[in-house]
Amino acid sequence: MRRVDAALPFLGPAALLVAVGVIGSQTSLSLQVDFAQALVYAAIVIALYVFVGNSGVISFGHISFVALGAFITGVLTVPKESKEFVLPGLFPVLQDHTISNWQALALGAGVGGLYALVVGIPLMRLSGLAAGIATFAVLGITHNVFSNWERIGPGVQTLSLVPSTTSMTQATIGTLLVALVAYAYQRTRSGRLLRASREDPLAAQASGMHIYSHRLVAFTISGALAGFAGALLVHLYGSLTVGQVYLELTFLTLAMLVIGGASSLLGATVGALFVSLLDSLLNRAENGTGVLGLDFDLPHGSRLVILGALMTLVLLLRPGGITGGHELSLARFRLARRGRLLTRSRT
Repeated sequence: MRRVDAALPFLGPAALLVAVGVIGSQTSLSLQVDFAQALVYAAIVIALYVFVGNSGVISFGHISFVALGAFITGVLTVPKESKEFVLPGLFPVLQDHTISNWQALALGAGVGGLYALVVGIPLMRLSGLAAGIATFAVLGITHNVFSNWERIGPGVQTLSLVPSTTSMTQATIGTLLVALVAYAYQRTRSGRLLRASREDPLAAQASGMHIYSHRLVAFTISGALAGFAGALLVHLYGSLTVGQVYLELTFLTLAMLVIGGASSLLGATVGALFVSLLDSLLNRAENGTGVLGLDFDLPHGSRLVILGALMTLVLLLRPGGITGGHELSLARFRLARRGRLLTRSRT
């Protein structure tokens, strides 16, 4: 039972991800894209949770790692003969090489982790508002580099002709892998110490804990997972612009994490799947294509307003998110059941 209880923090989110993958595979082709997108968004939010959830330090810059993984792998998987016409200004190493899908996923994780390590070395000494502003600066720098430097990408143009290899199966397996890495990290000594510093940083420092190094480890792992998710994303859409991996996606993924519960893997998964599917429904309503067989015509931009209102409501009524920041646990279930029995016996 102890082993089952220890595995539940992963088995619960994994069951949800598999359920979404199975249900999505039975829907129409247009809805399959929405379900696959929900799974990829879950991978991004889980990557964000690895750092934010364990450290308690807010980060507005994780979409930088998603963008890096997406554009580098997207460019390298475009057929070589097509690059000469659609991406003529690339560096020779990018122009003359084409890699496979699985190589692209591994490369996305590698470049995301390396970039996170480089920017994390100076930034992980910061906390609170300073850390949030610094990570936001990283996001702005990354966005401007990809927008203006056509030696590494399409610039302000759309990156097109990317093979659409992220199927429902690959999205499910890829997100399960991200969740498994997140679960494995939070059970390591470094992960436990980082969560302890989240609860009481002064006591952690007084006990001799080197918070900086544990934050840097979490930031690097989180960046690698975000880069991997970026590779899944670009190969789901088949095309990408710099605007798609900037402020709106930053806001959306943070809303998912907050609504689900920022301090648990279960919360990150629940929030990502719930908000992503709701966002897809609202997007269809904005475009006038109907929702669940009903005709809705929402004004353009109301989608983000509704999501913002939902996040505000959750913060007011349930600051811990839908899951309360808790993982699935048999021990917690037994304690709750015992409490109900005691209440009934007293009455």
